[in-house]
Formats: sequence, structure tokens, C-alpha cells
Amino acid sequence: MKLYIGNKNYSSWSMRPWVTLTDAGIRFDEVKVRFDAFTPESSFKRTMAAVAPTAKVPVLMDGQLVVWDTLAIAEYLAEYSARHAADLAVDQQSRGAQLWPEQTAHRARARSLCAEMHSGFGALRSHCPMNIEASLPDVGARVLAEQAGVRADLARLVAMWSACLDASGGPWLFGASFGIVDAYFAPVVMRLRTYALPLPVDLAAYVERVAARPSVAAWITAALAERDFLDFEEPYRKSRG
Repeated sequence: MKLYIGNKNYSSWSMRPWVTLTDAGIRFDEVKVRFDAFTPESSFKRTMAAVAPTAKVPVLMDGQLVVWDTLAIAEYLAEYSARHAADLAVDQQSRGAQLWPEQTAHRARARSLCAEMHSGFGALRSHCPMNIEASLPDVGARVLAEQAGVRADLARLVAMWSACLDASGGPWLFGASFGIVDAYFAPVVMRLRTYALPLPVDLAAYVERVAARPSVAAWITAALAERDFLDFEEPYRKSRG
């Protein structure tokens, strides 16, 4: 199995399946395609156009099968995990990984939350792009004051996570197992930390639990090691630091 990703510091979409694969103990080869630009003639676009019709990351390859879009990848990995449960059991038991909740109603709700993240939260994504290396609390305060859409997205996030943690008892959104839905919100956790957006105490604790999860922490470490400043991904800085 092979996963094509972009720069770990910036690529929120790439982070989701990488964390899911890593946390579930599914072996895969990582292929990082550096963001040089997103124009048709860029090296990134030419490389990815040869891999998938969208010419975007992430892309999962399993033999000759090509799966693109994070939701499709998530569902494929859930099916793969079920088919290979015996082989993955040791890793899953030691890490507490379970990709979707067992109960039908909980599974449907988890999928709904992932789909809502997939198609929504446009203001948060636009005004607070993922940038793991940066610390931009002043920007976060200004954006929150000026952008009603970001305030609405943050309020929805607080309501969503609070309802899940209250119902499940935590420590993860659907109980004892870190799953796809937690991995799906990992890039949001990165944004909340970078821009120091305010959260209730219990949700701030959830944010830190996600950041400390070994699979997420490994991504963060690799993102910090990239030291690759891309000005077109940086609306709020002209250089690192």
C-alpha cells in the first residue's frame, strides 16, 4: 500500500489518511510530493496528474487500485481493516484503534461529522490555514474578531465535540477508541493550536490528547523537521519565525 501526500506542515488533507493508517497499524509506503505550486505546469501537478485524475493529494494506492479523496480513502481503510482484522489485531489492541464505531447509530453519526468537516468549515479553513510550525495567536485573535464565519465555525466545532464527548465519556469523540473521526479532525486541532483559538477547558484537553497521540505526534515531528517555507501557503508571514 502506498500513500501520496503533500508537505506535512501544510497539507491538512494528507494528514487525515496518514494518521488513520499509522494509528491502525496498517503498513504503507509514504510518497511525499512537495508543494512547489498548484498551476498545471508545476512539478506537483504534473506528478499527481500521472497518479490520479484529480491531480491532488492524498492518493492511496493498493496494488493497481487508486483511491482518491479522503472520505473514499477512509472507507477503503475501514474495509481493509475489517478484512485483515487478525493481522492487525495486535497493533489495534495496543493502540486502541478502531476505525468506525461498532454501533450502527454511532457509526452513522461519526460519518456525518466527517462529511460535515469534508464539505464545511470553509471560513476556518480559509482564514486559518494549517501551518503546524507557526505560532500565530495574534492572527487568531484578529481573525476571530473580524470574521463572523470563523466564529460560527468555532461555535459549531465546540457544540459538535462537546456533544460527542459528553455522550461517549471520552477520551475520544466516540469513546475509548481513536478512530477515523478523530483523525479527520486532527488538522483542525493543528489550526486551533497554531492560532490559539479559545476553547472550553474540556475541549482544550481533547485537543492536547489528539496532539499527543503517537500517530499525530509523529506527523507533527515530521512537519517541524521539513523546514520548507512556502510563501504561497503563508498568508500571514513573509518568512519563518
